[in-house]
Amino acid sequence: QEQLVESGGGMVQAGGSLRLSCAALGRTLSAYAMAWFRQQPGKEREFVAGISTSGGSTIYAGPAKGRFTISRDNAKNTAYLQMNSLKPENTTVYYCARSYRTVVDGLQNEKMIRCWGQGTQVTVSV
Repeated sequence: QEQLVESGGGMVQAGGSLRLSCAALGRTLSAYAMAWFRQQPGKEREFVAGISTSGGSTIYAGPAKGRFTISRDNAKNTAYLQMNSLKPENTTVYYCARSYRTVVDGLQNEKMIRCWGQGTQVTVSV
């Protein structure tokens, strides 16, 4: 059974960094584009970043540009989200996601996602 397991979340002060990891069990990720989403309480889940199968193409939501970096290590069957210069408004639960496609085009749409992780909490204090 396929499972995405996130780790790396936690509490950090504003201006600090965290690296989230997403390890896949039961499926080889190298054939699929991957993404990170986030969801704040009472709000819809929103796209953060996406990466193609090879890692050669990436896409970011506006707030993540320049501070967040998505990457992947297909040999380790793992995707990552490096988050720098964190702000209190980045506080929320972050979800790893596997697309059924290989490219980043349209990855912002949840309809492109076939598997979700359980989420990892990120808390940024002032």
